[in-house]
Amino acid sequence: MPANTTASSGQQAGRAARKKGRKGRLFVIVLVLAIVAGVGYGAYWSVSTVRASFPQTKGSIKLDGLAGPVDVKRDGNGIPQIYASSDDDLFMAQGYVQAQDRFWEMDVRRHTTSGRLSEMFGKSQIKTDEFLRTLGWHRVAQEEYDSKVSPQTKKYLQSYAKGVNSYLAGKEGKDISLEYAALGFTNDYKPQPWTPVDSMAWLKAMAWDLRGNMQDEIDRSLMTSRLGPAQIKDLYPEYPFDRNKAIVQEGAYDDATRQFSPEGATQGQAAGTPGTGLAGGAEAPDGLQSQLAGLSEALDGIPAVFGPNGNGIGSNSWVVAGKHTITGKPLLANDPHLAPQLPSLWYQMGLHCRNLSESCQYDVSGFTFSGMPGVIIGHNQDISWGMTNLGADVTDLYLEKFTADGYQYDGKVLPFKTRKETIRVAGGGSKPITIRETRNGPLLSDRSDELVTVGKKATVDSAAPDRGDGYGVSLRWTALTPGKSMDAVFAINRAKNWDEFRAGAADFEVPSQNLVYADTKGSIGYQAPGKIPTRAERHDGSLPAPGWDSEYAWTGTIDQDELPYEYNPERGYIVTANQAVIDPDKYPYTLTTDWGYGARSQRITDLIVAKTKGGGKISTEDMRQMQTDNSSEIAELLTPMLLKIDVSDKYVREAQQLLEGWNYTQTPDSAAAAYFNAVWRNILKLSFGDKLPKELRVEGQCLNVEPAENTGPADEDRLVRECGERDADSAQPDGGDRWFEVVRKIVKDEDNDWWKAPKTRTDGETTTRDQLFARAMEDARWELTAELGKDIDSWSWGRLHQLTLENQTLGTEGPGFLKYALNRGPWNLGGGEGAVDATGWNAAGGYEVVWVPSMRMVVNLDDLDKSKWINLTGASGHAYNAHYTDQTDKWVKGELLDWAFSEKAVADATTDTLSLRP
Repeated sequence: MPANTTASSGQQAGRAARKKGRKGRLFVIVLVLAIVAGVGYGAYWSVSTVRASFPQTKGSIKLDGLAGPVDVKRDGNGIPQIYASSDDDLFMAQGYVQAQDRFWEMDVRRHTTSGRLSEMFGKSQIKTDEFLRTLGWHRVAQEEYDSKVSPQTKKYLQSYAKGVNSYLAGKEGKDISLEYAALGFTNDYKPQPWTPVDSMAWLKAMAWDLRGNMQDEIDRSLMTSRLGPAQIKDLYPEYPFDRNKAIVQEGAYDDATRQFSPEGATQGQAAGTPGTGLAGGAEAPDGLQSQLAGLSEALDGIPAVFGPNGNGIGSNSWVVAGKHTITGKPLLANDPHLAPQLPSLWYQMGLHCRNLSESCQYDVSGFTFSGMPGVIIGHNQDISWGMTNLGADVTDLYLEKFTADGYQYDGKVLPFKTRKETIRVAGGGSKPITIRETRNGPLLSDRSDELVTVGKKATVDSAAPDRGDGYGVSLRWTALTPGKSMDAVFAINRAKNWDEFRAGAADFEVPSQNLVYADTKGSIGYQAPGKIPTRAERHDGSLPAPGWDSEYAWTGTIDQDELPYEYNPERGYIVTANQAVIDPDKYPYTLTTDWGYGARSQRITDLIVAKTKGGGKISTEDMRQMQTDNSSEIAELLTPMLLKIDVSDKYVREAQQLLEGWNYTQTPDSAAAAYFNAVWRNILKLSFGDKLPKELRVEGQCLNVEPAENTGPADEDRLVRECGERDADSAQPDGGDRWFEVVRKIVKDEDNDWWKAPKTRTDGETTTRDQLFARAMEDARWELTAELGKDIDSWSWGRLHQLTLENQTLGTEGPGFLKYALNRGPWNLGGGEGAVDATGWNAAGGYEVVWVPSMRMVVNLDDLDKSKWINLTGASGHAYNAHYTDQTDKWVKGELLDWAFSEKAVADATTDTLSLRP
């Protein structure tokens, strides 16, 4: 474990890594040559060019295929409310309007989900396309469309596609968006017609980024090269059920009458052994670490549309019953935490039937995905719902044993299932690929030459089959089995009560989400839907498993009526923020072994309890204020200890004094928050980060370390130089609430081995907690001096913790002028990791904001017109449009917009009306 941190500064390395490549960005051909050939961009990018793609929002447009007139009413923020007389017209208009504002975003999304990015951006995307084709999102979506979803859902998808294609008809790229005009300089790409499957495939991308603990599986296995089982267990502590309450406390499962009962309940699956190379304690073949390191690197290259997969991917959602509210009816809040994007992932919209009937069934408003019909989160005239990531373990990695004729399974050789696909590349040319699958799933390792080589050379011990032709890594994932999640979207949109809501949720198979519910009659509820696997006794899904042994195979999925729910609990509120769904002593199935650790959920619970103590009532404004609560749990734990440390250096003491009297809030102007978070980052680095294997550390951060095979005393003469390999957004320790719990478990043990850090050229060896804390305080002082200046009066958390909104394609790797045209920011933010105002940052990589509350809403079930909402950016995806980022400043301040729903309220808020005519 000893390491000598003689490397370049972590902040510089983290910044360099971010410049090299952030997970979630699409790496496109640099378009510098777009300005050559004598065409100055100033002449080309005229006002008329920029405005050419702005949507028409007034007047009248004729659309072939409409059965009747449709009105599109936009408010002062450009948010559309659509009024139609049939479902088909409603969804056709939705497709048309979303394409008006967001077609570039939609087009990039469908090329992502189908593994066709090379068609738009050239050969730089071939590797990404290979991986996406191997996962087969679009192929599975096609199967769902062909054989799973209802005829009604198909009809809606067809209507939506017809609306998108009506918008595209007769338009050139420059008429659709500024990005197409820029792309036209480098290739002759032209948008193709939209299809229903293009819409359905987006749910697969959503499921991929919310897939659960796959990265934790990889990380735990990678840790075995440097850490033992007990040490790895330290870094993945058990969930603190005694301190942070689970979601379901008074609920039921199986059916409406069978209540949770600790008596007789047994865990359906036994846990694997933490820290071993394979699930269940089997020793991993040599080379598995290299296989998984390569896989982790490949995963970093996949466009993560929602954000870095890991501890920060989550959300807050809670509902309060009328007995605790001013109105006497429920209030429901939701703010999903996702990667910051421009435009925002969400698109606000209302879908209204002029008269509800069998032929026109929808009166719903909320947050939609551009490219997909319906509303994902919001409310209709009777109910409201919100979502957070349940985090169920729905993926497993399997190490597969190859032979010359196939792969081994229970002593037999089975043939691979193969398919061939061709990747077309912008500018000409194509690349054929072969995709192989085992009975466990697609071989992800086929997408890396390095992984194939390592697999062939991997040595094994007696626990694994003979070497033969080596090993590979396959993926089993619920989303690769066709399902009916698209049906669930429409069923929930038209649900009128709890029973209809639950029935719709039963089809929401992937991704598995926590669904909170409230209705206008006063009821509240929670439902855990999803296709969640059950496993054999030897395998709990926490580590990669031996694919050649059927004892590690999935045994089925949990029946939908056996998934946890609550309905009108006595306590009068339900909080979901990615914490454990239920105490395992009260439930017979393992949903996951990797929950969020409950820092946010318990803080929300505490705020509700404090507000309602003594009969107090909660208002819509109270809910908004809770959403922006920025207090730090880890600061409350550690600050008193930091203040007790005797600091001799006057400059470090000056910084330490910032913490005196601090109330642990992380406002943008707080110098104390800036200093504490820098100290926290350095505590993590010294105690844990420098002891992790290179595969988990930030790329570019180099250390002199003991060789992994050295088990004797530290020997400086044996040190070798190792540089980190992980993208800055997914490196460890990320500083999330798992790390809060890691530190909480050992913080009173002042001589714990984790507090030991070797001497460096400037610092002596640390052997105790306070020595390490003192060193972290000193390192933080000089880090912030370099970042913010010597004068601590000029320090602020917001100057460190900044949000930059980047166009997810040409705004990341294009020429400077194009970045200037497409990107916005930075903004100085408050909040932080593990706070309710979850402006996440990765402590291993730096302080930059990497995930955010991507929207916020508070629904008032007493008067829906008094509900509030806000988006991260704006309705428009067109740079320089008035609604490109017109909501961002308010979002930064924690403000919410009025959310009109009734016909009268919408009419009062309308500034532009567009009539669509047959």
